[in-house]
Amino acid sequence: MLKSISHVALVVTDPARTALLFKALFATQSVRRVDADGHDETFINLGNTWFLLAKATVERQRTGDHIAFHVTKADLLATVEKLKAMNLEYILARADSSLYFFDYDNHVFELDTTDVSSELGRSG
Repeated sequence: MLKSISHVALVVTDPARTALLFKALFATQSVRRVDADGHDETFINLGNTWFLLAKATVERQRTGDHIAFHVTKADLLATVEKLKAMNLEYILARADSSLYFFDYDNHVFELDTTDVSSELGRSG
């Protein structure tokens, strides 16, 4: 039976650059390792979930697919200021209760002040 997400793999052109983006936005640290099969891997932890930044050449189109994190309004607004300072594209949505931004490989991330579990009448 499913317990939790182990990790999410994102294909990126430059794992170190992507790791630095998330360090600048969320003070996350990266862990780089070479696994038993010789794969050079970079991991970051966002919202208590490990993200593997897998290096490969890819041209990704933006779609509606995204990864959303629950945040406070203060954290959302602080992230907006960081994105502005970094001159990175973002979109404020739903009466500024949601922020969408993009990494260098067109992965879409959302910071959302809405607690989906509460809205759906569910706990956890």
